[in-house]
Amino acid sequence: MIRNIESKKEIEKKQRKNRIIIGGILIFIMLGSTFGIIVDSFGSNSEVEKTEYNGYKFVYENGFWTTTIGNYKFIFKYNPTQVEKIDSKLRDLNSYSAVPVYINSEDYVSEVEIYRNLGNIVGRFQGACLEERGCEENWPIKDCSNNFIIIRKANESNIYQDENCVFIEGKEGNLTQLTDEFLFKIIGVEK
Repeated sequence: MIRNIESKKEIEKKQRKNRIIIGGILIFIMLGSTFGIIVDSFGSNSEVEKTEYNGYKFVYENGFWTTTIGNYKFIFKYNPTQVEKIDSKLRDLNSYSAVPVYINSEDYVSEVEIYRNLGNIVGRFQGACLEERGCEENWPIKDCSNNFIIIRKANESNIYQDENCVFIEGKEGNLTQLTDEFLFKIIGVEK
């Protein structure tokens, strides 16, 4: 088989033509992608879920309910209308400001809810035990003279304060809702 001999000019002309075609395809893809992103952004902003409760505005963002109080943005799994109402007298948020808070939780998600919302307010968090029996290694034993949040499984839902200890108790599936109810109470959303 004999190949046609091409001049240098013809080779350069073919290469230029191929570059123009490939460049055009890339420009088309980039413009199409940009247009798709712009169209998608218009659709996603139109359906923001909001609710108001006791004068506080809550917005549903990225799977969480958020509200801003003063300089703090609080983020909850549930909004105040979705939690069980527990009649309890608790100290307000100021009692946790810039002081160590000890925590012992039987529910990881509820514990994260506390860290996420009080992390910028408290002095520091520390895991601790209320009694020696069943205590994790290296955790201090604390009593209710310290700011202590205890989250534990129980048959009945309850939130109560005993000196500086707060007990959040309930069924495993309800502990995060009860933790949010506790937070709503101490930040002043719930009365």
